[in-house]
Amino acid sequence: MNSSFSPDAAAALRQHRIESFALANGELLPEAVTAFLTFGELAPNGRNAILVTHGYTSGPDMLRPDSAAAEGSWSELVGPGKPIDTERFFVVCPNMLGSSYGSTNGASIDPRTGRPYGLRFPGVTLADIVSAQHALLDHLGVRHLVAVVGPSFGGFQAFQWAVSYPDFVDGIVAATSAPFCPPADVKGIVKRLAQDPNWHDGDYYDVPGGVDATLTRMRVETLRSFGIDTVLAARFPDATARDAEIQRIAATWAERFDANSMVILMRAAECFDLRPRLSRIAARVLFVLSSTDRLFPPTLAPGVMDALWNAGVQAAYHEIDSPHGHFASGVDAGRWAHRLAAFIEALTR
Repeated sequence: MNSSFSPDAAAALRQHRIESFALANGELLPEAVTAFLTFGELAPNGRNAILVTHGYTSGPDMLRPDSAAAEGSWSELVGPGKPIDTERFFVVCPNMLGSSYGSTNGASIDPRTGRPYGLRFPGVTLADIVSAQHALLDHLGVRHLVAVVGPSFGGFQAFQWAVSYPDFVDGIVAATSAPFCPPADVKGIVKRLAQDPNWHDGDYYDVPGGVDATLTRMRVETLRSFGIDTVLAARFPDATARDAEIQRIAATWAERFDANSMVILMRAAECFDLRPRLSRIAARVLFVLSSTDRLFPPTLAPGVMDALWNAGVQAAYHEIDSPHGHFASGVDAGRWAHRLAAFIEALTR
């Protein structure tokens, strides 16, 4: 296992395989691969681990200093002496099942057909994603988690962990997220992709260029809605130069992220709502929102916190005072790192 923290996250990726992975809907995935990074050393009793979970369209590279993840780079939050201290904790950052950064996803070959799954990929849920992560941790020798910490879709995973495995985790931190998904437009995503002549109902892998052009346009729109202009304003005060940089970031992402993963993961998200099951949570909860996030606005806080308290959950709320919208958890890490550090420290007492 890695004994030091490396900013070159991609170079350290490993994979865990599960044969014949049973999904919550009764389907069987012939092989479920979870790509992952580890930092630090696992204690002999297997109980000093923290799981860091990533967002919808990112992966473990969210921990790299130069990450363009929609949650912003978390390199200021994870590392030696940082709130998630890799000198104290064994940190695991898995790529979600269905995502594009090394785990089984729509571009993977279905061994039953010899072709990429495409949109025929079995319907996975947040519970399936977390179940695969649980199997990974068991393989690594992790017997208990100090915390599960993640932004956006990573926050979904954190809440799911607390519900699926209430006795396995001491605390969760869900940043710019919620215990449910806001209205998701999966049909709209598919319709947008279908406008690309290369789409072919998701079977675009043999077409030169694939659907990169459409993905790039969609990414530009998403980044703008998340607040990328504010994030880049200081480095690129000229609007034309800023537009070019946003285009570059979007095009780079489109080359790496599979369009089918957008559909697979959003289908998992659209049925995600743990509000009826919050009473299963035994972990402490730190719920964190950004003051300017349009996707998970701070107006969600009163309802979520009341639901947690009414379910008997020991929960606290923190709002990041940030102009950077959905990017705040990473880009403005310094504005809430102290709160994350205090929460982690309290879990270890």
